[in-house]
Amino acid sequence: MGVPAFFRWLSRKYASIIVHCVEEKGKECNGVRIPVDTTKPNPNEVEFDNLYLDMNGIIHPCTHPEDKPAPKNEDEMMVAIFEYIDRLFNIVRPRRVLYMAIDGVAPRAKMNQQRSRRFRASKEGVELVEEKQRIREEIISRGGYLPPEEIKERFDSNCITPGTEFMDNLAQCLRYYVADRISNDPGWKNITVFLSDASVPGEGEHKIMDFIRRQRAQPNHDPNTHHCLCGADADLIMLGLATHEPNFTIIREEFKPNKPRPCALCGQMGHEIKDCQGTAREKQGEHDEFADTMPVSEQEFIFIRLCVLREYLARELTMASLPFPFDFERSVDDWVFMCFFVGNDFLPHLPSLEIREGAIDRLVNIYKDVVHKTGGYLTQNGYVNLERVELIMQAVGVAEDNIFKKRKEDDEGFKRRMKEKRKRMKAEQRGPAYLTTGQFAPQALGRRDRPEAVQNARHQAYDMRMQHNKDAAQSLKASMRNGGNSAGPSGSADNRGVKRKAEDSDSEPEPEDNVRLWEEGWKQRYYKTKFDVDVTDEGFRKKVVQSYVEGLCWVLRYYYQGCASWKWYFPFHYAPFASDFKDIKGMFTEFEKGTKPFKPLEQLMGVFPAASGNFLPPTWRNLMSSPDSSIIDFYPDDFAIDLNGKKYAWQGVALLPFVDERRLRAALSEVYPDLTTEEVKRNSLGSDVMFLGKSHPLFDFIHELYRTESHEGTEIPAELCHGIQGTLNLDDDPILPDKSVMSPIPMLRDISQNSAIGVKFRDPQYADGFVFKAVMLPGAKIPNKVLKPGDWEKGNREPWRPQLGFNPNRQQAHLDQSGFRALGHSLSRNQHGGGQYSNTPPPSSYQQGNYRAPHSGGHQPFQHSRQNSLLGAPPSFHQPQYPRQQQQQPYGGSRGHGWDRATQMQQSAYQQNVNRGGTAAGSYQQHYDNRRDDWRDRRNDRRDDRRDNRGQQHQGYGSSRGYPPPPPSRRYNWN
Repeated sequence: MGVPAFFRWLSRKYASIIVHCVEEKGKECNGVRIPVDTTKPNPNEVEFDNLYLDMNGIIHPCTHPEDKPAPKNEDEMMVAIFEYIDRLFNIVRPRRVLYMAIDGVAPRAKMNQQRSRRFRASKEGVELVEEKQRIREEIISRGGYLPPEEIKERFDSNCITPGTEFMDNLAQCLRYYVADRISNDPGWKNITVFLSDASVPGEGEHKIMDFIRRQRAQPNHDPNTHHCLCGADADLIMLGLATHEPNFTIIREEFKPNKPRPCALCGQMGHEIKDCQGTAREKQGEHDEFADTMPVSEQEFIFIRLCVLREYLARELTMASLPFPFDFERSVDDWVFMCFFVGNDFLPHLPSLEIREGAIDRLVNIYKDVVHKTGGYLTQNGYVNLERVELIMQAVGVAEDNIFKKRKEDDEGFKRRMKEKRKRMKAEQRGPAYLTTGQFAPQALGRRDRPEAVQNARHQAYDMRMQHNKDAAQSLKASMRNGGNSAGPSGSADNRGVKRKAEDSDSEPEPEDNVRLWEEGWKQRYYKTKFDVDVTDEGFRKKVVQSYVEGLCWVLRYYYQGCASWKWYFPFHYAPFASDFKDIKGMFTEFEKGTKPFKPLEQLMGVFPAASGNFLPPTWRNLMSSPDSSIIDFYPDDFAIDLNGKKYAWQGVALLPFVDERRLRAALSEVYPDLTTEEVKRNSLGSDVMFLGKSHPLFDFIHELYRTESHEGTEIPAELCHGIQGTLNLDDDPILPDKSVMSPIPMLRDISQNSAIGVKFRDPQYADGFVFKAVMLPGAKIPNKVLKPGDWEKGNREPWRPQLGFNPNRQQAHLDQSGFRALGHSLSRNQHGGGQYSNTPPPSSYQQGNYRAPHSGGHQPFQHSRQNSLLGAPPSFHQPQYPRQQQQQPYGGSRGHGWDRATQMQQSAYQQNVNRGGTAAGSYQQHYDNRRDDWRDRRNDRRDDRRDNRGQQHQGYGSSRGYPPPPPSRRYNWN
């Protein structure tokens, strides 16, 4: 859902909802990859029943990734999608259900946003090509070097839309994938797999919610089912809360800002296309063997625990002395409803409510103040009480003027701080002319990185002299260009009238804002600029408010009951003000009944720009580009983007004309006869498909349906499928057991021994007007409380430490600063060849005597004996007296790896010292024993003196309590 910064705000305010995933990695033995056994217990120490995948959040990063090379062809894209699903299955390990939902035809309210996204993507693609060509010509004209242009077809991500050949091929590939995993992966053998492809109407996440709602309303549903939903959209959090299931978790990729991306022109890292200089690429490796590899870190995943979010909300929303009984479940529904005001995919957010300005906290505070006057809650089972909502809106409207003024003050303060920051950075970059880099560069105190080792001092000195001469030459040229005057503040007055270049300015150009919400008359300017009407036109303002009120009712119904109308949409680009919500009680009655979704090709005509017309039949495509087309005005070649007070184009509003459904259908009726048989099939609506294996209890029941060729819908026996109910129909192109399944991907093998069976599935049906109850089901067990008293006060004031898995008591390895320094000394990260001892294995002679190789679990503390030391014989390493509990590392390794490496390096250092032959080990030992005895005598004398002076007042060092002696306050004098 389009709620920018919602997840960032939520994760900062309620930090304990986040848990980092523990992922077990597959191993490799003799070049053979051994997959993970997903039948074993989940390493996150929690067992999930159902896993739901919002597939569009998987398809997009696999087909056109931003941080790694894109797949070369469609087959590689499909394999990348398979591997992504495998990884999620390995982390979650569902035991009952896997539900994969691809976005189908969306409601009309969503199509407006899809249309805006696809037109933007097409426009940005054209602008990128033009910018690349312009910069390429400039660089080549200056004598720069750029690799030759690759003649390859750009992947148009607009093809990830229902009705295209790509989506049809994806559905076939996923059917093959499911059959292969059920037949060959033990973790899949007992689960039920549902595939809802792009031919099934509805957004992916809402098809998942519809499945959960309809199963919850069945008498055989298990109220303690543990759900896990995968997706990156912010609305999944609200959807999960709306189910009122006690065990609901969301898994998503961990967002890591500022990921390195290659330049779109030269392919090198470290700069963007606008900063490309056309310099030759540095050699990667000794023989440039790493030229085609891009160093990327594997994407990690996090869990969002909604049960913990419910704990936070229970504390925040609980209100005392209410005139009606407090119901936490109803207050959660009200919280979800109030989040719609800050943004969603179907309505523009109110001008006075920005999530970055604490809009949700403001709404919650107003809600708690006003709820005593409302006499009840704002919503119930997805239906809105508009009379109570009006009180909330009027309270926000009173503060609108102050909100706009404070927003301007904060914006000015931010610009001032950024200007000062740029000045500081510019001053630091200038610095003294003699400041060197490399191995002689100054190092900041307290850092873990140590200076680079001096390798070729004469060469470095030569580079320093050459750089100094270069700086002096540039300074001389600049002085000559300025007529012999310096460019500093003491320069000539002749330069006062010279205008600074844009890149030298301390401030960035600001987009023009004609509304100026922080000044008097802001409402008049807003309606005149955005709607081209006068603020005194009460009828028009009421029409905008009425449409927005209908939208609020539609969105909440969509979340709690399903799609109320496939035809409704908000017909304006901008929202009204909160103060305009007056007398809204009677503005909405009910939505039109019996509306139907668009067909897939019809939706393509409604959301695609003319540049993506190649995914449509030829005669349909002509309607987008032909001057004689009756709907040519739906497909402008260029369009304006109103920043609407924002800074970046992607935050602005695309001013596209709205599609008139009646005109569109009238134009399409003339070209429908031109569709081929394949296109007619792609333009039809499909149904969900259920897959399971031979070991599933429901297998024989479905197999019997195919044997008897039953063509009537058959109800699922709930006792055979974990309480899941629905209607089964035979598939037209079924996957049947013991029949080979052809691979749609040439690089993958056919399935010769298939164990899977597939059948059409339809959710349980209910009568018109049936209301799904938004309540906690009877028999549901509330999870144990997770939050502690200190979690309420932490906020952003304390450093946050991630939690691995669902066990808060999981022991984690920890190194203090001294440990990092020790590892940094031995494992230098500044040298490509490794540290001083990193390439030296521990000698085999250390396996004798007192030394024992450390075990894999837990790091082994080492102790120096009196006879052995680092300066004499190698130290002996003992097992700890009280062995710590060994914890399995997420990636199959041990937590003691860092310590084991350090101890091995110390042994290697000793052996190198012996092998050099400068001084024998025995002489080291004898020399050190004499010095140690002298030091022990002096230490005992000092301790006796202190004991005499202190008397028996304190039980200190050297007393019967057995404390070790403190080190002396100065370095030891070995002479």
